[in-house]
Amino acid sequence: MSAASASASAPSRRDDARIVGVVSLAHGCSHFFHLIVAPIFPWLKVSFDLSWSQLGLLMTVFFLVSGVGQALAGFVVDRIGAVPVMLASLAAFVLATLAIATAPGYPMLAVGLALAGLGNAAFHPVDYSILNARIATPRLAHAYSVHGIAGSLGWAAAPVFLVGLTQLAGWRVAVAGAGALAAAIGLLVWHERARLAGRPVGAFGVVRAAPASAHAGPAESSLAFLRLPAVWMSFVFFFTMAISFGGIQTFGPESAGALHGVEPRWVALCLTAYMLASAAGIVVGGFVASDPRRAEPAIAVGYGLGAAGALVLGTVALPAWAVPVLFAAMGAGSGVAGPSRDLLVRRASPPGATGRVYGTVYSGLDAGMAIAPLGFGWLMDHGHPAVVWIGIAVFQALLILTAVNVGRFARSAVGATAAAR
Repeated sequence: MSAASASASAPSRRDDARIVGVVSLAHGCSHFFHLIVAPIFPWLKVSFDLSWSQLGLLMTVFFLVSGVGQALAGFVVDRIGAVPVMLASLAAFVLATLAIATAPGYPMLAVGLALAGLGNAAFHPVDYSILNARIATPRLAHAYSVHGIAGSLGWAAAPVFLVGLTQLAGWRVAVAGAGALAAAIGLLVWHERARLAGRPVGAFGVVRAAPASAHAGPAESSLAFLRLPAVWMSFVFFFTMAISFGGIQTFGPESAGALHGVEPRWVALCLTAYMLASAAGIVVGGFVASDPRRAEPAIAVGYGLGAAGALVLGTVALPAWAVPVLFAAMGAGSGVAGPSRDLLVRRASPPGATGRVYGTVYSGLDAGMAIAPLGFGWLMDHGHPAVVWIGIAVFQALLILTAVNVGRFARSAVGATAAAR
């Protein structure tokens, strides 16, 4: 290939920016839909005369469907391409809001949450397949940063949008409005489908098959990646991270409030402080991860800070004002580690199996998020708020150990591949 043709085929900064923008917007939408009903639980409780346990079960339905679907979605992404799967996921979000907004009773609410979980399932294998394939390597860590920030902003936007619109026009209108947002993002993805795929695509984003190489070797089993220790260690990493974050997200503020006498208005601020600091930390983490050699140290420092903060919250008497500060410190540490974490998973992905690997390892997130509220909720019900934070600290520390093992196994796999060549 001539220098001119190589330059022409190389992704430009402008193309990279547009791809990252569209993918990140879709990622923010998926995080928004994590909270499609949680902020309006008080209204749903009154409308359908539900218990808190029944409302909590709706979130279990979401994460169970998402977890199973995420592992399977990676295979679909690798087979037909990421763009049609992203479009189908956004369509599932629209259908979910229609089911929820028109629900006459609890069963239809559950159907709506199942559809939302199905829509959420594909986003990590879809997003990372596009970013890893289309973004220039020197800009990839920063792409991960923008992607992560968009997810955090999606979480932050959902309560504001849903509660605000509910207070103005009712919860059914608010949910329908969320569906309109998903539809608008779907139209944008459809418009940018060729750019996202990197080649001509059909009307629904299906990639036109590239001609097979005459020198291609024998096809390897689509399940061959499951033999890689780095893949399963990555699954354990995300499972562990989800249990830790699930504890912080569900019962962290309440347990900290009970331990340190924090007023309700400060309790509500804790999670906001965590998410905003996490978004800021992700920006820093993108610069840190621009050198792949810093990935494991960044993860150790970030989650080490989280473990220390959690241990202090669970064992030390603190003034009320210090609690949101510690939440912010833990969020910043998690954010700094985020882009390096994503680079580790990329190292663990063999060529041609990106979607399958990301689908499998990120299903650990859904599994952990489904389990965490049960365990930490039991501790709260039995009057052990301090143990909640000690448990969070333990899982944060385990993240460092699992990240080191992911890096070790990934380097071993790369070395074996190089030797085979």
